Amino acid sequence: MLSVLIETRNHEDALARTLSSLVGGAVEGVVREVIVCDDGSSDRTHSVAEHAGCSYLAEAGVAAGIRQARSEWLLLLEPGARLLDGWMDAVLEHAGHGSGAARFTRARQSKQPFLMRIFGGRRPLADGLVITKRQALSLARGEGTACDIAKSVSARRLGAEILAAPIPRRD
Repeated sequence: MLSVLIETRNHEDALARTLSSLVGGAVEGVVREVIVCDDGSSDRTHSVAEHAGCSYLAEAGVAAGIRQARSEWLLLLEPGARLLDGWMDAVLEHAGHGSGAARFTRARQSKQPFLMRIFGGRRPLADGLVITKRQALSLARGEGTACDIAKSVSARRLGAEILAAPIPRRD
């Protein structure tokens, strides 16, 4: 029913956290496949994806993952994001109505402080994105990223919550 795409580079621990939140969806048959689109990781990202049974696309962007996806509906996530209880029902209901794109509601514990929301920059994929394969293909011009797709689409809010990936540290 749903293909999950995760675009990553050197996020082995974050990827593992995200994949663990998808296990219930795989068991219930909601998650058909997980495709990890890796942009040149030098850590053990490949091992994490392989051990979890994901399709792994080395040196590939999300556009390649979208083309490979077998499901009509896609879920784009950042590595480190975790879906909370109730996400499967919300996605199934949304897909059942055949409506456009949707984002999860940010869980209270991962909401940014007011000034950070204003001045800290916006991460377009922080709330995930549920989108049809057809719409994603039309938005993934050339070798665009998952964030490019998320920026260019208007989406409604799902009732289910997501713990957004932590903000990457700038070293």
